[in-house]
Amino acid sequence: MYRALYQAYRPQSFSDVCGQPHVVQTLRRQVAQGQISHAYLFTGSRGTGKTTCARILAKAVNCLHPVDGDPCNECEICRGIDDESILDVVEMDAASNNGVNEIRDLRDNTAFSPAVGKYRVYIIDEVHMLSGAAFNALLKTLEEPPEHVVFILATTEVHKLPATVLSRCQRFDFRRISPDDIADRLIYVAGQEGFTLTREAALLIARLSDGAMRDALSLLDVCRTGVDKVDEETVVACAGLSGRAYLSELLRACFAGDAAAALTQLAELYDRSKDLGRLCAELVAYLRDLMLIKTLRSPERLLVGSAAEIAEQEELAGRTTLEAVLHAMDLFETAAERMRAGADRRVEAETAVVKLCRPALDASPEAILRRLERLEAGAPLSAPAPSPAAEREVPAAPAASPAAPAAEEEASAPAAPVSGPEEPAPAEQAPPEEEAPPAPAPAPAGQTGVSADAVPFARWHEVVAALTRTDPLLKAVLGGSTAYESGDYMLLQIANESFRDMVNNDPRHRNNLKQAIASVTGRSYKIGPYAAERPRPVEKDPLDRLADALRNSGAQD
Repeated sequence: MYRALYQAYRPQSFSDVCGQPHVVQTLRRQVAQGQISHAYLFTGSRGTGKTTCARILAKAVNCLHPVDGDPCNECEICRGIDDESILDVVEMDAASNNGVNEIRDLRDNTAFSPAVGKYRVYIIDEVHMLSGAAFNALLKTLEEPPEHVVFILATTEVHKLPATVLSRCQRFDFRRISPDDIADRLIYVAGQEGFTLTREAALLIARLSDGAMRDALSLLDVCRTGVDKVDEETVVACAGLSGRAYLSELLRACFAGDAAAALTQLAELYDRSKDLGRLCAELVAYLRDLMLIKTLRSPERLLVGSAAEIAEQEELAGRTTLEAVLHAMDLFETAAERMRAGADRRVEAETAVVKLCRPALDASPEAILRRLERLEAGAPLSAPAPSPAAEREVPAAPAASPAAPAAEEEASAPAAPVSGPEEPAPAEQAPPEEEAPPAPAPAPAGQTGVSADAVPFARWHEVVAALTRTDPLLKAVLGGSTAYESGDYMLLQIANESFRDMVNNDPRHRNNLKQAIASVTGRSYKIGPYAAERPRPVEKDPLDRLADALRNSGAQD
């Protein structure tokens, strides 16, 4: 009869156990030195080797010829325990035998001496499923069992055990097995079975198994059916995954704000019968990798995948912000939760995609943080709705030229600020902290707001950098701005209207900016706006209106 891979390749000695060196080394020393405890507690997530180590320990304490704490697996006791013909090792599933009567029967049987071996070993799996009365019936025997009895308790939920049980056992915590260890074991099993397993496919199986060797071997058993070579595409098909290429393309469209392209890709996945709940889980896992890349200097040890996959993730992470990644994680986790509650799966997935493309449609804190980040970076908060494909591309705003058109060059004197305030001469200038906001002065007659001799100020980036300590908010506001020098004026070109108002109307920011300019140039300048043409009025974003209202009410920036 065919045996599953996880059964055929279950470790038979401590040296074969994968990924748990801290456990097997201690158990081997105890067996080799004869320091056997009366009660053990093995805890950890599923598939990490708890029951396997319990069976190996049961053989090791009874083996006739142990080798450095490992069972020999050749004597009659080891073979009898393997084929379950020796009754000195009793394995009980507490999930189906959780009543007080079963525990009382077990307690009564501990009075009998072992038939063949040195110890009677009782392995109780999923011990947290025992009832309160069953725990009470077990406590006294667990604390002071006969010398020939060893209890081995295994559980995945150690927090459900009473403190009285925990205090009576030697506890061993089993860790999740690392992806590299799982991949190495899978490649070894594939070689023993006579088929080829690529490294990329092994790592993908390891990632899907979430640190559980048993789950990894079970998935490999499914993938190897009918094929001589298991590659990444085979694993994707057998596991029902969407494929990491689809995840990258979908997120790329979402972060670019292209809702039409993102919805088209989602519809393609839906038509291919991809489970949208699983797709949301895969997207969250993919976004988790992007979050690590954006947060850590060397995230490679926490990422699982081929070099090409990690390079693609790093490229995508460079195109977006951490705020956008966290916003996306929240949206897809919420969508998956609503799907489990019975909501329409396709509608929830599409809604999450649209909100990710257009943060202005989402009122969650994550979306507001994302929009604030764009506000600080000087980018527009919202873009026009690009529903038709022909309207998807918005033409860029015309760049201001240092020299005005011939029709507008009617005078050669420097242009005064269009809407900026007139300032006193440098010699009469009051200290920055005491300077009151000057009243706006109209542009001189014959001026258009653009000076014929205005030239780009090449050291503007040094001025912005000088604001790092004195006014970090103003530094963020001036990101992406440019400046032009015209006589005694430093003319600023700022795309965002709210940011222009902040510089023009807030004396504290103006003084900090003038000090930064003076520290770089060694001279004092008047500050005004540089405008080649008056921009068309656009409707303000609600967040801009809120910022204006707070500023007008006297709130500090």
